[in-house]
Amino acid sequence: MTKKIRIGILSPSNIAEKRFLPALNKSLTSEFVGMAHASVDEWVGADERTISLENRKTKVILEKFNGKLFDSYYSLLTSSEIDAVYIPLPPSLHFKWAKLALENSKHVLLEKPATTKIEDTLELIEISKKNNLALHENYMFVYHNQINYIKEIIDSNQIGDIRLIRLSFEFPKRANNDFRYNKNLGGGALLDCGGYTIKYASMLLGETAEIKQAVSNYIDGFNVDIYGSAILKNEENHVVQLSFGMDNSYRCSIEVWGSLGSIFTNRVFTAPYNYNPIIEITVNNEMKKVELEKDDTFLKSIKSFENSIQDINIRENTFKEIEKQAYLIDNFLRITNN
Repeated sequence: MTKKIRIGILSPSNIAEKRFLPALNKSLTSEFVGMAHASVDEWVGADERTISLENRKTKVILEKFNGKLFDSYYSLLTSSEIDAVYIPLPPSLHFKWAKLALENSKHVLLEKPATTKIEDTLELIEISKKNNLALHENYMFVYHNQINYIKEIIDSNQIGDIRLIRLSFEFPKRANNDFRYNKNLGGGALLDCGGYTIKYASMLLGETAEIKQAVSNYIDGFNVDIYGSAILKNEENHVVQLSFGMDNSYRCSIEVWGSLGSIFTNRVFTAPYNYNPIIEITVNNEMKKVELEKDDTFLKSIKSFENSIQDINIRENTFKEIEKQAYLIDNFLRITNN
């Protein structure tokens, strides 16, 4: 019997409790070992009270999912009981702790974005290659069956030659203390919802995708970009327009216009495991709605991570995907002088 991959988690985050652990429990090839909260030394600005609260929060999650408590990130990352680590920390903390994990021979599953700077992402990739370890960036939406279905419709020429694709991911403003609105924690619309749209645009346009125009927008009272837009194009002159924002009415869609018809669906980036996506396909002014099966994208993302641990070819392809995403984000930042 193949030995299971022993996974630890850094921090008692909401996504770890509500999404990652329920999905991990369905895996046949990995198992949850334990969770760490930061020590006072590891959390800049934290006091004993903050750490005590994190300790209690961690214990509640561990009681629910039956894991071991690690009283510091370092103790988990250096533990011989752990093969791989899931890091759902704010983006600015990803590089530091992912690097330490890789240097201690741990495979790493990072919440998106991998890091906040292309130089840091490339360094993590190099360490991963050197130590023969997997590095996975958790853009879950790419594994949903609706992504393949939309591609099949486009490739089948049902809606004719593609004229334009538009991607949108905007949501209403969250609490002011949310890390997304904190520059020091790696906040900003581009690194959050913008990353989804750029990732999908890159998938649709292929290897030659480039950002041709980009705009970042700010509002009073915040030191991060709140919304933005861009145009991407490939060598075949296919174009994707995208918009994103963290202070908008909700929209999470893809619209594809062709010479004969169109495709539309909502929840393209955020479809939960219990949601049946509905794809609207219009040809010659006749529209039909296709309801697809539910899909557990978090479980599929974990499975992709497991496969990259086992297969060097999958791992190399994953490195290329992470590098491409980092390059496009950096390209956007250079255009907007951010």
